[in-house]
Amino acid sequence: MKNVDWTIDGDILTIRVDLSQSFGPSASGKTIIIASTEGNVAVASDRDEKIGLNVYRPREPR
Repeated sequence: MKNVDWTIDGDILTIRVDLSQSFGPSASGKTIIIASTEGNVAVASDRDEKIGLNVYRPREPR
């Protein structure tokens, strides 16, 4: 995972992402990656729910 953190309080999932971060261009080069779970992952080992998250911004034109 990159720049993704979450907590579970009862049945409430709270996701935290630092929007000031960046991890370079996406594979296509059209966007800049800010955060990613890098696929689907379990929200907790004792729960059935999964999360797949990508946060990105458009790449600035040259």
